[in-house]
Amino acid sequence: MNCKHLRPRHLGWLLALFLGASPAIFPQDLQGHSAAAMGVAMLIYFVVFALIYIFVALALQTIAQKTNTPDSWFAWIPILNIILILNIAKKPLWWIVLLLIPIVNIVVAIIVWMAVAEARQKPSWWGILTVIPLINLIAIAYLAWAD
Repeated sequence: MNCKHLRPRHLGWLLALFLGASPAIFPQDLQGHSAAAMGVAMLIYFVVFALIYIFVALALQTIAQKTNTPDSWFAWIPILNIILILNIAKKPLWWIVLLLIPIVNIVVAIIVWMAVAEARQKPSWWGILTVIPLINLIAIAYLAWAD
């Protein structure tokens, strides 16, 4: 893709796509460079999502192994990884229902991650950091790989 063919409207469309806007709000059609830009953006989204998923699954599996929680491979499977987190935190499985209730799920997630931090003999306030975007990746890494 040659950069000199990108007009300002293409750059605005690409920026809006990265910010999560719908292509329907743009009057121009999706041809040529715009369609290619959308494909590249989707590929970038997929790669970033996959990398974050692998990172969190690996960290969760490490936490499970260090806390001697059985079935650490649950970290790699959606829904089962929630069960694994609850097992590490020593919380009842019915708390999954609480994680489905808006607002309550944030409070429950903090309580569960604080219990995970305590299971790793770390200060419980590390569990609070897991609900803050981007910082949560650092907090989970600390809980997994810090001595």
